[in-house]
Amino acid sequence: MKAIVFFRNMLCVPICLLSIMLLTACGLQSLRGDEIICTSSSPDHSYTITAYLNNGGATTDFAVLCRVKNNHTQKERNIYWQYHCDYADIMWKDNFIVVINGIELDVRSDSYDYRKINS
Repeated sequence: MKAIVFFRNMLCVPICLLSIMLLTACGLQSLRGDEIICTSSSPDHSYTITAYLNNGGATTDFAVLCRVKNNHTQKERNIYWQYHCDYADIMWKDNFIVVINGIELDVRSDSYDYRKINS
């Protein structure tokens, strides 16, 4: 009986670790862009957004990824990911608020991932 409990517990650890690795690997920050389609800077040039078109090949549709770069710190992060999309309409409301394809984001903290909205 002790051997069964031991082996069951030994199986749980790798399964849990694998699950955690898969969940973190599929997050917004793990995505990379394929082809640059446009760039846009905030009115004071503190931030620059680069939009990428990702082509998944014959079996999937296009997707748009936008990365924001803080031009003072040089730090970058993904802020926008939309599937079934092949363009990026980027309009700045002020130095921190941007609207990408109708989604309003604060570049300092917000992000949009279509997978989180539709799930």
